[in-house]
Amino acid sequence: MPGRLVLLAVSPRVAPGLLSQEAWAELGSAASVLVADLEHPLLEPLRAAGIVVEVATCDGTTGDLARQLLGRAGSGTTVWVGSPGGDPGLSGDVAAQLDGLGDEAPRVGAVLGSWDLPGAHLLDLVAVMDRLRSPGGCPWDAEQTHHSLVEYLVEETYETVEAIETSDGPALREELGDLLLQVAFHARIAEEHDEPWTIDDVADGITAKLVSRHPHVFADGEARTPAEVEASWRRLKAAEKGRASVTDGIPTALPALVLAAKLLRRSSAVAGITPASETARDAADAAVLAVGGDYGDLLLALVARAAADGVDAEQALRDAVRRHRDDIRSAEGLRP
Repeated sequence: MPGRLVLLAVSPRVAPGLLSQEAWAELGSAASVLVADLEHPLLEPLRAAGIVVEVATCDGTTGDLARQLLGRAGSGTTVWVGSPGGDPGLSGDVAAQLDGLGDEAPRVGAVLGSWDLPGAHLLDLVAVMDRLRSPGGCPWDAEQTHHSLVEYLVEETYETVEAIETSDGPALREELGDLLLQVAFHARIAEEHDEPWTIDDVADGITAKLVSRHPHVFADGEARTPAEVEASWRRLKAAEKGRASVTDGIPTALPALVLAAKLLRRSSAVAGITPASETARDAADAAVLAVGGDYGDLLLALVARAAADGVDAEQALRDAVRRHRDDIRSAEGLRP
């Protein structure tokens, strides 16, 4: 009776030894169990479980490995424990060689021994970043600091925004990867500090924040609309950080338009506060009507007019936002 060849697929992102019940049953009853080399992560856990494991001897090609495995499976059950790289091409070579074995061909099957959970591939990024930053890695990566990487963080952020604005899905996926690299890079650098923290600390922090800021999901809080959710988020955030003003925590280094929009949104609930002077607001209303509500053209025209008058529009708006911030704080009974 022909034997069996079991191709056991395992994930390199799962702790060695954490295998499915079916996988352990196949390994325990097999006549022979083979791995690619002595560095296989499952070699020692399997041997510790009392399973005899051999290292395959072949010329390094999947075709030769397929011949060896099929030959071993002539009688009994042979289990091939998949390599961390997935053994690309092996299953195809096994299938191709089965045709020439006729009635002597063993039965071939695949068993899923372990599999990736969602997000497991982030482990690969952490491992690659560690390799680049460690001795013997990349000289450029090794000399970077939190400060030296700021320009790249800003650049990748704007490239991500551009991909979103142009509805370029493939570009967005790539740019999000570049942003994720920045997170992993900074976390890896932090591991070398006198008071180190890791990528796990980063993940733990944001996870705890998401849970605490969503009591309507994870606890008994109530928030039925997006507006109520946002208001609840702001209240919880202010309480956590001990903020006295709605203006606290707004990064002043934001681009002027973004800074202005965030400040106006935050201050909408502060009584008695209106942006700019009444004259300026009346002029803005008239200008919007004059251009038929095209705010983009109106803003572009204002920037052009400012430039013609020798005024830096970015700085002018930043100065106006700063004055408005001082007015808000005064209305809150705080020092500007």
